[in-house]
Amino acid sequence: MKTLPKAHDVPEQVVEFVRRAAELPEATLPVYASDRTAERHRSWVRERCGMRYDGPGARALAEETMRIEAASKNNPADLINIALEKLVEAGLEIPRYSTLDAMASTVRARVNEEILADIRERMTEDERARLLGLVDVVGPDGKTLFNALKHNPGRATWSNFKRLKGHLTWVDGLGETAKWLESVATGKVADFAGEAEAQDAATLKDYTARRRVALIACLAAKARMRARDDLTTMFCKRMAGKAKKAREELEEIRRQQQEIVERLVANYRTLLQQVDVGGPAQNARAKAAALTKQALDAWRAWTRSPAPLRPSAGWRAGSRPCCWHWPRG
Repeated sequence: MKTLPKAHDVPEQVVEFVRRAAELPEATLPVYASDRTAERHRSWVRERCGMRYDGPGARALAEETMRIEAASKNNPADLINIALEKLVEAGLEIPRYSTLDAMASTVRARVNEEILADIRERMTEDERARLLGLVDVVGPDGKTLFNALKHNPGRATWSNFKRLKGHLTWVDGLGETAKWLESVATGKVADFAGEAEAQDAATLKDYTARRRVALIACLAAKARMRARDDLTTMFCKRMAGKAKKAREELEEIRRQQQEIVERLVANYRTLLQQVDVGGPAQNARAKAAALTKQALDAWRAWTRSPAPLRPSAGWRAGSRPCCWHWPRG
């Protein structure tokens, strides 16, 4: 019996799915008794799915799609998914996954080498030597300057702020990172920088000098961007703390000034009462108090009267009284 395709070429997940869908026994394998049956079944499947078989054309389309997308994407799964979309749109039968996986790895490696080569070409000899020297041991402590590219800003203190400012100056002195990475996708720079950051100076020396200098260049660009962001963030945090403290101090000053004003007004009122004795203000106040007392006395006397007022003689109903008088005893 011939196997078209062979059992080990079909993913186990696909085999299990077909078994469950067709309610086949667990021991059923994806094999055919004859080549004609296998080819006939393939033709029916292509006709049902609206696909056509063109192996060379499908591989060429997939490779071209991966090559274009690899300029901005670095994950092989992303390259394979985009290639599958293009193959489905073109109505071509999809190649084996192993073929697409190997193609994605090959295309990605080739495109990455082209990008890294372009980065090296934009650098001067002095800049290359400066970056390659970062992995060399400096001083008696056995440390390298490569780890300085992974600088952690620490807490938002003025001492760390000054230290971070010096770190940014040092990173800027490595070279013009913007010129090195011109026209390189941000995602690719981040991937290359992440690859370099995951290494230490010893393991990074295992890379070739051409690849090592390009990876360090990407890490230097990331370190420069990160240092600027950290410096700005730290400055904003420090200014926010100063502004909060200033607002609290200003509120305390306002409260103290308000207390002083209230005490001054109270003291001035007491002073006027004691100093202006017998003056116009005091006389006017006393006169107003006397008039108020007279008015209150008159009101109380009127309300305590035993007999109400009545109109004078000669008044008749429907006419307006000319005067009112108290009744005689």
